[in-house]
Amino acid sequence: MLSIEEMISEAKKARELSYSPYSKFAVGAVIECKDGTLIYGANIENAAYGLCMCAERNAVFQGYLKGYRQKDYLQICIIADSEGITSPCGSCRQVLSELFSREARIICANMDGEYLVTNIDELLPYSFSKGNMR
Repeated sequence: MLSIEEMISEAKKARELSYSPYSKFAVGAVIECKDGTLIYGANIENAAYGLCMCAERNAVFQGYLKGYRQKDYLQICIIADSEGITSPCGSCRQVLSELFSREARIICANMDGEYLVTNIDELLPYSFSKGNMR
C-alpha cells in the first residue's frame, strides 16, 4: 500500500489533468487498487455546469470500466488547492458509498500538505442504498 505522502503526490499528478476553466478549481484523485494499479481522475467542467464530472467519480468510473470493483480498491486520495482539506461532494460520497470498498482509506488533502484520513462510513454515515439506510 502506498503511503499517504505517495498518494498525495500521485493525486497532484492527476490534478494537472483537470479541465476547469470556469471554476478555476482543479481537483485530482487517484485510486490505488490491491494489484498496485493506480487509476487517475480529475474534474472535467463544461459551460453547462450540470454536465461536469468530479475527479473522484471520474476515477471510480474509470476503474469499473477497466474491470475493477469495490473489493479491488485499497484507497483514494483527493486533492485541490484549497484553504482547508478538499472533501468529496455529496454526489461523490454517494457513489463512493456504493462503488468503493467500505474498508478503503479516503485521503482528503490540499496543496499545502494538510490532509485527513477517513472512510466512507465517516463521510456519509446514512447513505442511500435501495431505500434502506446502512
